Amino acid sequence: MPEMNHEWRANIDAYEQTARSMTALGDELDTTDWERATECPGWSVKDQYAHILGVERWLLGEAPDDEPRTVANTALDVELCRSWPPEKTLGELRGVIDRRVVALRSGAVDLTQMVTTPFGATMTYGDFMRFRALDVWMHEQDVRRAAGRRGNLDGPAAEAVARILAGSLPATVAKRAGAAPGQIVVFEMPARRWCVEVGADGRARFAEESPEPTVRLRMEWETFVRLGGGRVDPSEADVRVIGDRDLGGRVLAGMSVMP
Repeated sequence: MPEMNHEWRANIDAYEQTARSMTALGDELDTTDWERATECPGWSVKDQYAHILGVERWLLGEAPDDEPRTVANTALDVELCRSWPPEKTLGELRGVIDRRVVALRSGAVDLTQMVTTPFGATMTYGDFMRFRALDVWMHEQDVRRAAGRRGNLDGPAAEAVARILAGSLPATVAKRAGAAPGQIVVFEMPARRWCVEVGADGRARFAEESPEPTVRLRMEWETFVRLGGGRVDPSEADVRVIGDRDLGGRVLAGMSVMP
């Protein structure tokens, strides 16, 4: 078996870290917690676990049908598990995660193969695993907020998420927000900061931080994640907008990268 690409190994580490964290969190939940509504409309805490279970079973070739798992049909898995007790959903998920990790680390999965993700993008399986870490971690955070058990906001999975969400910021600023050439947007959190500047060609790029940006968006990391994941209405997000408020509002409105 060829040596695994360093980035792909990091992606698998991130995926396993959040998947294990999510199943461990499930052991802490009580009957009321499992039925709590989450920020995914119409989904309870238990539905979040069912969603992850369904996608991971499909990726292992163990789904109860042959339908590819897409954003549009993942509700099939949620509906299937709604009659199950939470203990069964959690137990099934734990077993699936164990088998997935073994397959990924043993070489049973060809990480070089090109795959189409549930979001419609095509990439190598090794790169896709970063997006699996994103999906699992986002849903873990949905559960944590709903159940009042904040945690796992740092670590391998959070770093994978930061990499994906930050990578979307130039497109957010230039395309979705329509920032003009020369305008600069700074995204500022306690432990993370990104500066995006629109060049003369109208394209936005990361830049050295400007002391006087067009607008500075100051927020907590969790707020940034909720905006990137489409979990909060931008008008209701706890963000301090310093500078051009109109541009700041357009940027916040365009930050969601998840359907």
